[in-house]
Amino acid sequence: MLREPSVVAKDVRTNKTLAVGEEARQMLGKTPSNIQAIRPLRDGVIADFEVTEAMLGYFIKKVTRQRSFLSTLFRPKPSVIICVPAEITSVEERAVRDAAKLAGAKSVDIIEEPMAAAIGAGLPIDGPSGNMVVDIGGGTTDVAVISLGGIVVSQSIRVAGNKLDEAIIRHIRRVYNLMIGERTAEEIKIKIGSAYRLEQELAMEIRGRDLINGLPKTVKITSEEVREALSEPVQAIVEAVKSVLEKTPPELAADIIDRGVILTGGGALLRGLDTLLGEVTGIPVIVAEDPMSCVAIGTGQRVGYHGSMNL
Repeated sequence: MLREPSVVAKDVRTNKTLAVGEEARQMLGKTPSNIQAIRPLRDGVIADFEVTEAMLGYFIKKVTRQRSFLSTLFRPKPSVIICVPAEITSVEERAVRDAAKLAGAKSVDIIEEPMAAAIGAGLPIDGPSGNMVVDIGGGTTDVAVISLGGIVVSQSIRVAGNKLDEAIIRHIRRVYNLMIGERTAEEIKIKIGSAYRLEQELAMEIRGRDLINGLPKTVKITSEEVREALSEPVQAIVEAVKSVLEKTPPELAADIIDRGVILTGGGALLRGLDTLLGEVTGIPVIVAEDPMSCVAIGTGQRVGYHGSMNL
């Protein structure tokens, strides 16, 4: 029903919210001094409580407007399920619940992201077999081994899509003395980013501000140097996967060898990441059919057990 990035644009003088979601994302790096485009969620948790509340309120209103008049009349406030990283603290979880309730939710349920991702990817989580999922989102990477409907071993690291973008920004600044924004970095990652050598390497032109003379500048970069820029955060994800495998009980590890590791989340689309993980671990690694939607789909399927509405 709704797919929007977690970005809010607000007027700092009046504290008024001007845009939310994709409309606000288009403003990143382009706003005048009185307008700020903010990402209220950082590293998988709430960084700005008030802005998060406004964002959730906007999303809830946008979704409930699409329901029928009678449904809205008899259920003015929706129940909400929100996904959180596997190792979120109790304080961070309470902040999520409070923000959703203040935004207009009747009740708030919490589900761990790797569990939702596993359900959305179609894994048989209720059986006695072991299933391993690596969910690489925007703020966190969650690695979990799931069996009998629960998480047996997990690890959550604050290295994911945003850290990949930041690594590209740092590389371009260091090598070319060129300042680029978050949107350009994300575009580079999507178009030519990779975690493993490509059969045919790619290249693209990028534009930004020259840090020496302050003038606009265009440079050409290749997929090899982007891969080098991404090596540190990619290695952190690899180490998290290895760490969870080392803690996995032997019977479940045998199941994972047979079934493979499932990659979900937007980060799963990074070229060659599945190949790299497979080479390092010696286990088949499979990218889910629709990795970006797995968490939302899994949450929606889990909702059926609770009778709640998925956000």
